[in-house]
Amino acid sequence: MDALIDLHAAQPYWIWLALGVILLAVESAFSTEWLLWPAVAAGVVAVVTALGLPLGGFWGEAALFAVLTVAATLASRRLIQRVNPADSPDINARDSRLVGQRAQVVQAFVDGRGRVFVSGSEWVAEIEGAAPLAGESVIVEGMDGSKLKVRPV
Repeated sequence: MDALIDLHAAQPYWIWLALGVILLAVESAFSTEWLLWPAVAAGVVAVVTALGLPLGGFWGEAALFAVLTVAATLASRRLIQRVNPADSPDINARDSRLVGQRAQVVQAFVDGRGRVFVSGSEWVAEIEGAAPLAGESVIVEGMDGSKLKVRPV
């Protein structure tokens, strides 16, 4: 422990740089998205201490680290909400992702059942009313299990 205290007294930026690298390594291993900003804050404190700006010793550095961590975390949450709004469809939720998309009929509808091509794959589809011919377009209205409910364009 004395060696760590002596290292901080002589070159405090190594302590903060090491902390930042460790936090970044753990973040990379587990993808928590919570350790990225403390790692960045530790890197900033390392740069500030390397430049020799007076922070009042370890407690001043720790306070700067805490403030930067909180500020970066809050700012990133706002940025993430703006970039990925909660009401946007999840790429893995196929029913919400396909609804409203235009599909092409690949197998003509017989008795309200046929096949359509949408989003890179063929799907079994059901339609009510006039059945479009192969090659025509339909709009996906919903899903029933693995069948798409479609309507004419």
